[in-house]
Amino acid sequence: MTTALDINEVQELVERHSAFVEELETEVGRVVVGQRRLVDRLLIALLCNGHVLLEGMPGLAKTLTCRTLASAIDAQFSRIQFTPDLLPADVVGTQIYNVKEQTFEPRRGPVFANFVLADEINRAPAKVQSALLEAMQERQVTIGDTTFPLGDPFVVLATQNPIEQEGTYPLPEAQVDRFLFKVSVGYPSRDEERTILDTMAVADTRPRGAAPDGGSVKAVVSPDRIRAARAVVDRIYMDEKVKEYILDLVHATRDPEAFRVSFRSPGDGSQRIEKAIQVGGSPRATIALAVAAKGHAFLRHRAHVTPDDVKAIGPDVLRHRILVTYEAEAEELSSDHIVRQIFDQVEVP
Repeated sequence: MTTALDINEVQELVERHSAFVEELETEVGRVVVGQRRLVDRLLIALLCNGHVLLEGMPGLAKTLTCRTLASAIDAQFSRIQFTPDLLPADVVGTQIYNVKEQTFEPRRGPVFANFVLADEINRAPAKVQSALLEAMQERQVTIGDTTFPLGDPFVVLATQNPIEQEGTYPLPEAQVDRFLFKVSVGYPSRDEERTILDTMAVADTRPRGAAPDGGSVKAVVSPDRIRAARAVVDRIYMDEKVKEYILDLVHATRDPEAFRVSFRSPGDGSQRIEKAIQVGGSPRATIALAVAAKGHAFLRHRAHVTPDDVKAIGPDVLRHRILVTYEAEAEELSSDHIVRQIFDQVEVP
């Protein structure tokens, strides 16, 4: 049983190891205007050893944010542009014949980095998408008969366009489920866009990702500190009632009637939809809610998880793990609406 003394000890550890959070966010903010929620989710994924699926229109600084965050933690960044003619060897690497030695030597691909940006991941066919599965789940890559461990930290950040469907290959549910978050990246506010206009709309020779003052992004955190912080995140206390709340939320996606959850059309709410969920959250959803809630508490310098932490990260954890029925689609009820109604109706401890 966790005692008050244990919690006080963990609180001291959290305060000490989370001291870099504001400094890191400030450094990223020198280049990226707005997108604080995106940076927040990327940090949680980094601390929880997870991956992130980013969905949003082009030009919303998704790539810039990922590259800047990697620079700020002194980590290796790699970007892979997924296209229909891409091959698995273009991602993980292949064996090259050495004429002089008359042997095959492994040539590592761009997946060997700390931050791997899979840009427009749904542009490539399934055999290329599956090349990331072993890397995402096992943190290793097999080339020929040799298995190579990946770096630590290792985070896959995949982007996809929510509008354009022609010439794309939807990700299989088994791979989507391996992403800790699916983050919907929105447009900046008017004030934020004015700042972007004032600082970025210049025809000069500054390198991509440079700060408005022309300087480069400084490395304010080392990967060692990230690994040490990850160990502290694991020790953050979660009360039994919060665990039960997480279980209720996930099971409500599988059996809504058992938790007296009903779904209504997103318009005026008068149309009740009998069956809205085709497939609910898997056990990975339960684990993801728990670890991501701990990461959210860590960023707030707390040694314990509250229901508000679960509610804050819940939509990003669950939206890609729920498949809606045809009936729900006909009423324009999306997985986002379903998750919101579940959180509104499941009792909070």
